[in-house]
Amino acid sequence: MAGEMVATFHATRAWAAPETKARQSVVIRGLSKWFGSEQVLDDVNFSIGEGESLVLLGPSGSGKSTTLRLIAGLETPDSGEISLRGKRIEHLRARDRNIGVIFQNYALFPRMTVADNIGFGLRIRKWGREKRGEVVNRLLDLIGLRDQRDKFPSQISGGQQQRVAIARALAYEPDLLLFDESFSALDPQTRTGLRREIRALLRKLRIPALFITHDQEEAMEMGDQIAILNRGRLEQLGAPDEVYNDPQTEFVATFLGAANVVEGNWGDGFIALDCEQCLRAPRPAPNTAPQASMERIKMIFRPEDVTLGAPTGLVETPHHLGRGEIIDISFTGATESLTIKLLPRGYTAQSPNSVCDGASDKSCNLMIKAVRTKWEAKRLRLTAGSAVSVGLRSYKILRG
Repeated sequence: MAGEMVATFHATRAWAAPETKARQSVVIRGLSKWFGSEQVLDDVNFSIGEGESLVLLGPSGSGKSTTLRLIAGLETPDSGEISLRGKRIEHLRARDRNIGVIFQNYALFPRMTVADNIGFGLRIRKWGREKRGEVVNRLLDLIGLRDQRDKFPSQISGGQQQRVAIARALAYEPDLLLFDESFSALDPQTRTGLRREIRALLRKLRIPALFITHDQEEAMEMGDQIAILNRGRLEQLGAPDEVYNDPQTEFVATFLGAANVVEGNWGDGFIALDCEQCLRAPRPAPNTAPQASMERIKMIFRPEDVTLGAPTGLVETPHHLGRGEIIDISFTGATESLTIKLLPRGYTAQSPNSVCDGASDKSCNLMIKAVRTKWEAKRLRLTAGSAVSVGLRSYKILRG
């Protein structure tokens, strides 16, 4: 469907602009908002390039919807700037900002046909009937619903209603589209297909878009950038792979996908985890100050970064954690999820070190999560109670 949607649209103006380096269409600087004594946004900054999509991701109450409402003109910021195509708009009324908003419930007029819903914004802007009809027909072709033009919203599916809502927002050629949890009411299969269509459409039309979602998979798929909010503050902003693979805070690591967070001490070229596992730490960068003897750290790694091998040998990995015991296995189809209890005796074969020597046999409650593909599971069959050698492909250290 995505190919059809793009192929049938022959736009004029900037919509058909050739591919160039994206210029910044939307710039948010120092955006802050209070509701009474509660600060819901605290100095938020980001930008969206022409044709790019930014996804605001965060838990309930993090400030996502407030950010969208401030940009749309439905709320007034207490401080900060909102610029659209180089023009400050935070003082403008919502109807003067040329921004399209697609809400979760679509907000279609139930007694208007599909065609009349799409053309509604043009009609209240006093466009002539003929010109309005041309735009409506073009947009109906764009969303693949020309044969549904005379139906009412109750007579078409949820995915089709969403397309109509997007076409209505596109009718007056907005400078920015805002999507407020716009796919959450759809069934999973429809939601997956529709968001891919919308992503391809936005890239073709080169319209910047901001999405609000609780769905992490949706955020990774839709966004050129992901902005993670937590209690009104921007925790991290970056490309999806950057935010996932290089989280800058524990909140980002644990909110965006599953993550193991293990505390320990870093010093003398080794990391000693709290339950006496030990692995060689990365060498410090050249010309950096020498480390203190021991530094308190958190080590973060994804379940898919864990590698498992036979208990009698070393697993093929750059970083060895030692031995563990399988506590639980959950089969999910394409992958297998495991809970592993690390045994308390440290691994010291690579290089003896006082940090790792002399580990006791006391009980250890250090649990980690691992994920294996079905092919890895076939190569090494494991059950609850199996002993394994545990290593890591990669990890990240958070200091302080």
